[in-house]
Amino acid sequence: MFKSVLALLFVIIHLSIFQSARAQDVAFDDIVKALPEASFRTLPATLDKAATLDDERVATLFARLLEGDVYFHPKTQQVMYATKTQGERAWIDTLTEKNIVESSGVRLRKVRVNNRVRSHIRQLLAQRNLSHRDDTVRLQASESLLADVDSISTKVILSRLEQEENADIIEVLTAITALKRLQNDDVTEQLGALETLRGSLYPEVRVALLSLQRDSEVADTVKANVDAVLAGIEVKRKWFGWAETAFFGISMGSVLLLAAIGLSITFGVMGVINMAHGEMIMLGAYTTYVIQQAFPNLIEYSLLMAVPAAFLVSGLMGVIIERSVIQFLKGRPLETLLATFGISLILQQLVRTVFSPLNRQVASPEWMSGSWQINPVFSVTFNRLYIIIFSLAVFFSLLLFLKKSSLGLHVRAVAQNRDMARALSVKSNWVDAATFGLGSGIAGVAGVVLSQLTNVGPNLGQAYIIDSFLVVVFGGVANLWGTLVSAMTLGVLNKFLEPVTGPVLATIIVLVGLVLFIQKRPMGLFPQKGRAE
Repeated sequence: MFKSVLALLFVIIHLSIFQSARAQDVAFDDIVKALPEASFRTLPATLDKAATLDDERVATLFARLLEGDVYFHPKTQQVMYATKTQGERAWIDTLTEKNIVESSGVRLRKVRVNNRVRSHIRQLLAQRNLSHRDDTVRLQASESLLADVDSISTKVILSRLEQEENADIIEVLTAITALKRLQNDDVTEQLGALETLRGSLYPEVRVALLSLQRDSEVADTVKANVDAVLAGIEVKRKWFGWAETAFFGISMGSVLLLAAIGLSITFGVMGVINMAHGEMIMLGAYTTYVIQQAFPNLIEYSLLMAVPAAFLVSGLMGVIIERSVIQFLKGRPLETLLATFGISLILQQLVRTVFSPLNRQVASPEWMSGSWQINPVFSVTFNRLYIIIFSLAVFFSLLLFLKKSSLGLHVRAVAQNRDMARALSVKSNWVDAATFGLGSGIAGVAGVVLSQLTNVGPNLGQAYIIDSFLVVVFGGVANLWGTLVSAMTLGVLNKFLEPVTGPVLATIIVLVGLVLFIQKRPMGLFPQKGRAE
C-alpha cells in the first residue's frame, strides 16, 4: 500500500513538472511567433511578457535583439538568429537553438528595434539578473538600475531585498528605494529617504540630490536636509580623493625606493656618483621585454621570470663596470662622474642599435590588470598595489640580507670605516665589486616594475636618476630606512602638489625645498652613525 502511494506521488510530481515546462515552452513559442508582426510600439509589451518567463532562452533572445541579430522568414514567419561560422553567415532557430539552412532566393527580414526598445531591453535584462546566482552579475544589474530607478517597481526591489545577502548589493538596492521615495511629494517620505542616502557615494545619488536642490517646488525643510546630506557627501568624496592621491604617491614612492635603494648602498660604501645607474634600470626593463618575446605563451609568468633575470643582467653589468672602470678611479670623484656618464651614453646607444630607438611595450599579466573597487569614488589598481607590496618585500629582504649575511656585515664595515675594515682582513676591493653589482641588480629589478607603468625605451633610466639621487641625499647616505622614508615622502608630496601647481612646478618646489633642508641637515634625515672614512 505504502509503495503504491509513493509511486502515485512520483507520477503526480513528474506530470506537474512536465506540464510546467510545457507551459513555459508554449509561452516562449507565442512570444517568438509575435516578433515578426511586432512594431516599435507593441514590442516592449511583448518583451515584458518574455521577462516573466523562467526560461534561459529569454536572456539569449534579449541579447540577440540588442545586437540586431534576430531575423524572420517573410513567408513561414520562422524566427532565427544570425551568426558567423568560419567567416560565413549561418542561422540558428530561436526555439530549438539548432542550425538551420536558409531558404535560397528568399531575403530574410530583421526584427527591428530602436533606441527606446534597446533601453527597455537593457532594463529587463537588469531586472532578470537581479535574481542571478552570481554576486557579480547581480551587483552589475543593481548598479545599472540605479541609473534609471523608474524602470523598476518598488515592490520588485523590496522583494529582492528580502532575499539578498550580499552587503554591497543590499546597499545599492537600498539606495534605489530611497531615490524612488524622493520622488514622493510627502515631506516625511522625502526626509526619510534623505536620511537613508546620507553619506552615499554613488554618482547617481549625488546627481539626484543636486536636481532636488534646484527644484523650486521642494519644501524648505527638505532643501535644508538636502544641503546637509550633499555637504556630508562632498566631505567624504574629498577624503577619498586624498586617499587616492596618497595611494598614487606611495606607488610612485615605491618605484623611487627601488631605483634609489641600490644607489644608496653604492654611494654609501664607495662614495661613487654613478651616472649610469639609470641605465641599469633600463637594462632590467629590456630584460623583461626580451623574456616576453622569448616566451609569448607564458605572459602570466613572465614577470616572475624577469625579476631574477633582470637582477642578474644588471648586476653582472654593474660588476663589469666596477672592475673595468670604477676601481681605477677611486678617490677621483670628477673623473668617476664623467666616466659613468660616458658609460650611460654607450649603453643607451647599444640598446638603440640592438632594439631600435623606438619604445617597446611590455604586456601586463592578467592578474595585474583591473582594480579593486573599494567604493564608488575610490578604487585601487592592482598593478600599483602589487608594485607597493613588491617594493617593500625587496626592501625588507635587502635589509635582512645586509644584517644577517657575511657580505652584508662587510658592506656595513666598509661603509663606516674602510681602513679599519681592511685592518680586519676585509677585502674591500671585492666588497666594492659585490656592492656595485648588488646595487645595479636592484636597479634592474626596478626596471621590471617600471615596465608595467610605462613603455620601455633607451632613455627610460634618465628620468629617474636625478630623483634617485634626491632620495638618497634626503634620506641619508647608506641608510636604508632613510631611503624608505625619503622615497615615500617625495612620492606623496609630488602627487599632492601636481594637481595644484602642475608636474613641472611641483618638481621645482620639491627640489627647492630639499636644497633648503640640506642646508640645515647636510647628512639627511637619518645620518649614518660611526666614524667617517
